[in-house]
Amino acid sequence: MLNRRALALGLVAALLCLPLFAQSQSDKVLLERIRQEEKNNSQIMKTMHMFADVYGPRLTGSPNHKAAAEWAVKQMTAWGLQNAHLEPWDFGHVGWLNERFSGMIVAPVKDVLTCEVLSWTPSTRGTVTAKAYQMILPDRPTQDQLTAYFETQRLKVRGKIVMAGKFNVIPVDLNPPAKRLTDEQAEQRYGPNARPGAGFPQPSPTPTPAPGTPKSLTPRQIDEQLDAFLKANGALIRVNDAAFAFRRIRAFNNRTYDLTKALPTVVMSNEDYGRITRILADGTDVTLEFNIVNRIYPEGKTSYNTVAEIPGTDKADEVIMLGGHLDSWHSSTGATDNAIGCAIMMEAARILKTLGVRPRRTIRVALWSGEEEGLLGSQAYVKAHFGSFENPKPGYEKFGGYFNIDSGTGRVRGASVFGPSEAASIMRKILGPFKDDGVVGAIPSRSRNLGGSDNTSFSQAGLPGIGMGQDPIEYGTETWHTNFDTYERILEDDVKKDAVEVAWSVYQLAMRDDLLPRFKQADMPAPPPAPSPSPSPMLTPRPRGRRP
Repeated sequence: MLNRRALALGLVAALLCLPLFAQSQSDKVLLERIRQEEKNNSQIMKTMHMFADVYGPRLTGSPNHKAAAEWAVKQMTAWGLQNAHLEPWDFGHVGWLNERFSGMIVAPVKDVLTCEVLSWTPSTRGTVTAKAYQMILPDRPTQDQLTAYFETQRLKVRGKIVMAGKFNVIPVDLNPPAKRLTDEQAEQRYGPNARPGAGFPQPSPTPTPAPGTPKSLTPRQIDEQLDAFLKANGALIRVNDAAFAFRRIRAFNNRTYDLTKALPTVVMSNEDYGRITRILADGTDVTLEFNIVNRIYPEGKTSYNTVAEIPGTDKADEVIMLGGHLDSWHSSTGATDNAIGCAIMMEAARILKTLGVRPRRTIRVALWSGEEEGLLGSQAYVKAHFGSFENPKPGYEKFGGYFNIDSGTGRVRGASVFGPSEAASIMRKILGPFKDDGVVGAIPSRSRNLGGSDNTSFSQAGLPGIGMGQDPIEYGTETWHTNFDTYERILEDDVKKDAVEVAWSVYQLAMRDDLLPRFKQADMPAPPPAPSPSPSPMLTPRPRGRRP
């Protein structure tokens, strides 16, 4: 009797477990199908080729960016995604494109110069040949000190090609950073006992001036005053030191976006800048020659986010999003920053659509513009569609999470989730099947300012933004915003695995009974303060610690 009763109870228990077992087996089958689709039919490198080789660089407001966005709409439509379209937002600045550049040293020797043009600066009037003059600006000057220095330079800059600033000595790096995280480092960042900021470079604190000390000018204030001074006093071209080894160059923008407020400006390789500095120090004149052709596009004042989706079924009004920024800087073709993030997200959506999955929630892909100028495109989208925690729109409570990739070509090692620990715990379970591939898990974040990529636009609004953290490879050291950021720097095996992990994670969130947990009203962190004018990125690149 006891044996029969035990057997009956066992059968009941087994029957109760069948749905869970079936779901588990179904998930295993789906994950294997996702892996096989990416292994056998991947389109990710074709997408990379189009974004980087054919349409790069993709500066916000430029025709290159719009052409890339239009191609993405056509491609996602061909894959079967629905409602693919460009969604306009007000950039407010003309588009800009460098069409031609040449730079030479013509005396006392002849040689080609390696330079990149600063965006939103004007062209030269044909070929300009003139002597070089180097201005050694005072260090951290007050306004009075800078004004006094300018008075000593007025006659010296007229008719000259001005090298703005001293030569930066770049020491040989005897201990280059590792290209992959160790398991211990990944565990410190994304494990269940992660320590905030573990393994991330911490910015040096700004020295506190003594009481009564005159206030030093910011790098941006110095930069804008220098531009005005050079224009007013007849300088012909401005040259900045790239300050990186191996002819790497980061060229950002004239932060006013007003071409009338700047000279034609180039960022010169550190090696060329140093060579000219040393020849001038000998008392020998150096003659340089430049020809710069830039074009503006008034229609660039309207920029575009690129959107497409896989419609949901019984929870179609709830949305899971994934994306990256399609815009780039102009020194190279913007492969690791961030064509690859867009290619990974498009590929994840393609896989799900090809396999014919029917997600409960709508899965929406977004390729942003204006990220490099300040998260502008994603912020405009979030404001228009969701609002904020303080001022929500009807879709706010129906939003289920946004996945972002924007740190290069490395393998995904974990995720940071804006939300309570329960949200990170759910993501940790979703990422569990990839533990053997080195994926550690996910950590919660209470910060509504996650540090500078488009998931921050969602977290600032109080929505669950999920930043996928990757192995660094060459991102922060070589490719981020430099002239080295090309198709060749993409690790195909890594990004294919990333697409699999993203497809799986997005699908799991789209199928859950409940949305990711959010902070309750009493626990919601305060919104970040309104941004103050920031230093020019030409002089002070923004920190990348939030991107491992």
